[in-house]
Amino acid sequence: MNLRFVEAFLWVARLKSVTRAADKLCLTQSAVSSRIASLEEELGVALIDRRERHFRLTNAGNRFLVFAERLLDIQRELKSEIGLPEPQAMTMRIGGIESVLHTWLIPLVEHLRRTQPHIEFELTVEMTPVITEQLRRGGLDLAFAALPAVGEGIRVAEMPSLEMVFVGRRADAERAGRWTLPEILAHDVLTFQRSSQPHVALLELIRRAGLEGGRIHTISSISALVRMVEGGFGFATLPLATMPTVARGADVAVLDAEPRLEPLPIHASYWAYPSAPQMEAAVQEAIAFVRRFPVDGVEASDAPG
Repeated sequence: MNLRFVEAFLWVARLKSVTRAADKLCLTQSAVSSRIASLEEELGVALIDRRERHFRLTNAGNRFLVFAERLLDIQRELKSEIGLPEPQAMTMRIGGIESVLHTWLIPLVEHLRRTQPHIEFELTVEMTPVITEQLRRGGLDLAFAALPAVGEGIRVAEMPSLEMVFVGRRADAERAGRWTLPEILAHDVLTFQRSSQPHVALLELIRRAGLEGGRIHTISSISALVRMVEGGFGFATLPLATMPTVARGADVAVLDAEPRLEPLPIHASYWAYPSAPQMEAAVQEAIAFVRRFPVDGVEASDAPG
């Protein structure tokens, strides 16, 4: 049995699409369909129910999926045990939200470039729903977002969360006394896009305090948030760990504020690659690097209090 054909079936089953599996494997749709047909001919059963309008495996297909994963696991163990003389070139597709970009995404890529010189990178920076959907559809190998991706064959690891703070102009940050929530809400407040975790958490903080919402504006770009604060538009909520990068040279600083914002959770979602031990190793190395990264390291001038 050709394991490349088994791998094609595995990705078709995971992504529920011949088209997306073909993109994932850098093959044509006809090549993937041909591999599935060859497997079905060898096994003597249909693996995909082609009578259905929506993708569905047959009962035999569901049973074979279990064996496919086991076969490819054995192949991975063999490759890992016997090894290859030289690492094979591969492309690693990483996606992340903008908070990740301004915190540790670039250091992560620099680290992997040193330790995994055979890897080429494709980086995507988008909002959480876009990132998780791209991973679910097979367009990414590893995604860092505020919510985990969900799907068969997708693994999830919880990453260190990012502390959120209120940010204003330096003159506001240097005033005597701690800012209270009513004082902050007397100004316009900028936060991330509507329905994002920081936006929802801010509204919940205001609700629990029994206050009126004030003027809450949602912006999808951290750089735009910083520039608007610098221009005197109001205050913003930002991850503390992004300040050394985004506030460099800007007239903004962290406010000494009484309300504590809910941290921004970060989840790593990634595909299991039973036939690609190099990719598995690179993903695990990336996750380990992020867990070690000091997200609370900020310049003293930017720290609250």
